[in-house]
Amino acid sequence: MTILVTGATGNIGRMLVDHLLARGATDVRALTNHPEKAHLPEGVEVAHGYLRKLDTLPAAFDGVESVYLAPTPDTVEDVLAVATRAGVRHLVDLSGPHDGHWGDVARAVEASGIPWTHLWPGEFMENAGILAPQIKDTGVVREPFPTAGNAPIAMDDIAEVAAVTLLEDGHIGKSYELTGPETLLRAELVRRLGAALGRNIEYRQVSFEEAVEVLTPAMGEYARWYLEGMATLVDHPQQANSVFEDIVGRPATTFTRWAAEHVHEFGG
Repeated sequence: MTILVTGATGNIGRMLVDHLLARGATDVRALTNHPEKAHLPEGVEVAHGYLRKLDTLPAAFDGVESVYLAPTPDTVEDVLAVATRAGVRHLVDLSGPHDGHWGDVARAVEASGIPWTHLWPGEFMENAGILAPQIKDTGVVREPFPTAGNAPIAMDDIAEVAAVTLLEDGHIGKSYELTGPETLLRAELVRRLGAALGRNIEYRQVSFEEAVEVLTPAMGEYARWYLEGMATLVDHPQQANSVFEDIVGRPATTFTRWAAEHVHEFGG
């Protein structure tokens, strides 16, 4: 069974390749726009292409039975048309609820007629990296909502779920909301980053507009959108669930562990 991993040199896609191999997959094809920089493991077939370069896709999808679909809402319908013509039998997509971010991807996948599994992750733990410039430069994190709470998940955990759902039966037609193992308030998340670094990181509550200004160097035009989403988590914090553990069979990665493994990104 040939499995095509799109976005294979992106964050989750590259991790997924390793998880598929670790679980015994022997026919993995990796779609990448820069095969010379891929550094993919031996035995992985490299397909030169990109989900936004549609003319590169027919050859990449040829003979493929299962696909991990990275989210490209602007071209997803055309990509799915290629997958349909290629006879793809199962598609695992990274998307979101119909009324949320990447909901267009989920709707398009369902409309395609290809049997599907949706992966709907919450915030990535890796998003904490947007705080790195503040922590390195000042030792202070400036945000407006210390009591906003969510349950971030590690990208590697998302990749592992994708591997399981591609390789094992019983996941077709399922939508999996993926969270980390605990709900964290923003101030607590910053405290744990400080603990991993071995020093106190102050969480300083500032106005919304000041926070936009502070985050813009790291996030550009998305800073305001990100903080608007954070505001909704004050009164309605995201609750952690056990979906990852139920599927994979081990506890999800804690933020404490993730922070300890990524201290170099924050000046540690």
